[in-house]
Amino acid sequence: MNDTRTTDGETTERNLVETINRTLADEMRNDASVRLMGYDIGPIGGVYRTTEGLYDEFGGDRVIDTPLSENGLLGTAVGMAMRGERIVPEIQFMGFFYPAFGQFMYTLVKMHERSGGAFDVPMTVRMVCGGGIKASEYHSESTETFLVHTPGVRVVYPSGPREAKGLLAASIRHDDPVVFMEHKKLYRTHREPVPEEEYTLPLDEARIARTGEDLTLISWGAMVRHAETAADRVDADVEIIDLRTLSPLDIETVLESVKKTGRCVVFHEARRTLGLGAELTAVINEYAFDRLHAPVQRATGYDVHFPGNQIEEAYLPDPERAQYAIEAVMNYEF
Repeated sequence: MNDTRTTDGETTERNLVETINRTLADEMRNDASVRLMGYDIGPIGGVYRTTEGLYDEFGGDRVIDTPLSENGLLGTAVGMAMRGERIVPEIQFMGFFYPAFGQFMYTLVKMHERSGGAFDVPMTVRMVCGGGIKASEYHSESTETFLVHTPGVRVVYPSGPREAKGLLAASIRHDDPVVFMEHKKLYRTHREPVPEEEYTLPLDEARIARTGEDLTLISWGAMVRHAETAADRVDADVEIIDLRTLSPLDIETVLESVKKTGRCVVFHEARRTLGLGAELTAVINEYAFDRLHAPVQRATGYDVHFPGNQIEEAYLPDPERAQYAIEAVMNYEF
């Protein structure tokens, strides 16, 4: 669906770091039950400064510096959420999330169901992810497929500051667990006008970033800007879908677009095998196969471990990789 936010109010140019910082502050001012947790988020304001100034305003009871233990962080956060707090823990790098996977799988996402609805777990896990800043393999993971495969949690992945503000506010106000993905390459590389007024965006609707008639290009996160660049370079009228929420998927918007264009490319940073592109391809083949003029193509990361700094650029998907896939689909003949 198209973007549902409408505003004629004042806007300010902001990057993603500034937008997240201000949105966290707004939600903490609006709701005294909102608490932040994570290591280095207190007086120093986080490794990326997304929580800068919040410790000074709200104090250590609401901006809680934690020990270096993701398992302990998430387990403590679950307990606090069960007693009625709205908890926003930060996982500093997605590669550090794995020690907490047991807490995620066995307590966070199952608690509401296994308690027969007695407990809600209103928690938004801020998950810093993605490559592109030469931060090495442990700091550059894009493994959102692990999360999307798991029932009981929403997975949100904004493509820029405007989207991030509305999606983060909606996530924090949601009564069920949300993982809010923050691509670190987006933190300071892009600025855009962000409305000053408060707003939320739906946690189940994709955004049509660009309308077109010839081909549907599906992407999310940092790849959306690469998708726009690729679309500018090809001799085709490309429609770009920014998924915004990876779970649940807005299949209705995807199918509506693909049935119109008859062609589709899925473009993501994560590895190819069993990535979200595979699921989208399967769904499109199930429900729109008779409308396709060419097989669905994927432009993705490679099926290898994230490489060292020297060859990071060769690994990461870029506009050229998306462009190649678009041209292959446009030139396909049965």
